[in-house]
Amino acid sequence: MRGLLARRMKFHLLGAFVVSLGCAALYKFGVAEPRKRAYAEFYRNYDPMKDFEAMKASGVLESAPAK
Repeated sequence: MRGLLARRMKFHLLGAFVVSLGCAALYKFGVAEPRKRAYAEFYRNYDPMKDFEAMKASGVLESAPAK
């Protein structure tokens, strides 16, 4: 029984480190990178003046009344 805690601690510490690295990589490539690509694609084709005119025409903006 001598040294049991130290042996088990090494095993669990290594396992926790591997699992945390796996979760970080999974989040990066499963969530963060697709989100970056989606934002880049959206702003590649985004025309802010067209969007502003559409909001103004619909009456969403109080500071720029529709004509």
